[in-house]
Amino acid sequence: MLATHQQVKDARRAAAIAQEQTTELATTIDSQREQLEKKDRQILELLQALRGKQRERVDPNQLLLFEIGELEQLLNEQSADDDTATKSRRRQRKHGRRLIPDGLPREEVVYELPEDERRCPIDGEPMPLIRYETSEQLEYEPATLKVLVHKRAVYACPQKHDEAKLITTPKPPQPIEKGLAGQGLLAAMVGGKFGDHLPGYRLEDILSRQGVEIRRSTIYDWLSAVADLTQPLYDLLKQRVLQSKVIHTDDTQVKLIDTTIGGTRLARFWAYIGDRHYPYEVYDFTESRGRADPQGFLKNFNGYLQADAYGGYDGIYLQSSGAIVEVACWAHTRRYWYKAREQDAARAHHVLAVISRLYELERATKAADAVSRQELRIEHAAPLLDDLKQWLDDQEFLPKSLTGKAATYTRNQWAALNRYLEDGDLSIDNNAAERAMKPVAIGRKNWLFVGSPRAGRRAAILMSLIASCKTNHVEPWTWLRDVLTHIPRGTALEQLLPGKWLKTHPQHRWTIADRRKQERTAKGNL
Repeated sequence: MLATHQQVKDARRAAAIAQEQTTELATTIDSQREQLEKKDRQILELLQALRGKQRERVDPNQLLLFEIGELEQLLNEQSADDDTATKSRRRQRKHGRRLIPDGLPREEVVYELPEDERRCPIDGEPMPLIRYETSEQLEYEPATLKVLVHKRAVYACPQKHDEAKLITTPKPPQPIEKGLAGQGLLAAMVGGKFGDHLPGYRLEDILSRQGVEIRRSTIYDWLSAVADLTQPLYDLLKQRVLQSKVIHTDDTQVKLIDTTIGGTRLARFWAYIGDRHYPYEVYDFTESRGRADPQGFLKNFNGYLQADAYGGYDGIYLQSSGAIVEVACWAHTRRYWYKAREQDAARAHHVLAVISRLYELERATKAADAVSRQELRIEHAAPLLDDLKQWLDDQEFLPKSLTGKAATYTRNQWAALNRYLEDGDLSIDNNAAERAMKPVAIGRKNWLFVGSPRAGRRAAILMSLIASCKTNHVEPWTWLRDVLTHIPRGTALEQLLPGKWLKTHPQHRWTIADRRKQERTAKGNL
């Protein structure tokens, strides 16, 4: 009976993989069909633009193919189809109006009729007001600048002693001593540059629309001063990330101006993401992709490091003597097999089907705790991986083919790919770190390059502050303004970490998902 039960489980697993393989094949066929249709349309449009008529007109001779009655019937049918499609689209797009938050300031605009327009049409007497019909509209006013006039009281003794001295009220320490910009303006510039990815000239334009001419070079000086001021907070964020059990990391390139060559060369931004106990994102800037830089960053780390298959990490794993454990990424593996699906459809889609089953299990266990997730992975994912390993060992691939490269990558990373089974806190892929690279990719399309190595390191500091805010669902501008106020005054940095700061400022929790949840709850209570 045990053997029969195991055979049934194996058969069910094989059937599920076959179903996934069929789904993957159908998806690939649909994708290829869409690509072919798109290319056909492009070819026809190009030929029409090259040789055909430019105006979109109906040939009158074509109308002779139909009788008048047939034309009217066709028009009526087309009109009915259009009405049905329009109604269908309206049903699909229909949604309730989003609730306006209660915390926003409200300004009343009252509309009243003059006395001669509100007379009763019967007796001509003025009609008294009985109520107001009220509706709300969301309005917007551009951000405004204001001038803070710091008035420091000066005291003097009325007796006018020979050795009398004036006493002046001290001014609280500022983020930039004798600087023009206040904490709120500095926070806005940091958020604009590294949160909204605005280059310096756009920040300059935003200020100029308020009637204030600030050179972008001055804005860059402000950003440099903020980075230097918040360096200790950045170091604390880094320290917390290195205390994590699991760190996700990835890197991407950026252009760096090099005055010695009169041009640019490639540098790197690296992201290091802590686990759920230390939910912070820290960026590092390096002038190359050598192993020494990430190795130096991770020298005090003990735990799991989830990254791509960059060869520089291999030396880090080896030299750590087991303190840093490699965890590979199934998303990277899937990309290799996805590229090979047109060259070797059957075998590529078999692996894609297995990976789809692994991800289905991850989605099913998303809400489970770490222990339960690990148990479910061992029960359901481990047999799939064992079968896949046996299948890979039984197959022969051409080394330089796409499937050969995919198989080589999978075999070389096999132990690291299976490591996520060891702990429920581990992830099946490294997508978290890849998402952390998105702000850098968007930013470099706007600000194009990094001006110097020092500017790159300062940018890494400010990007870390903004990213850690978003990870902890903290509204960045309010938090950063508070940070720039309290750091010069010697406030303990521990209290300024985004997660701890939010506990004392819960009204500044910032996440669209939370707001939508609140809206759904409010609608349900109506």
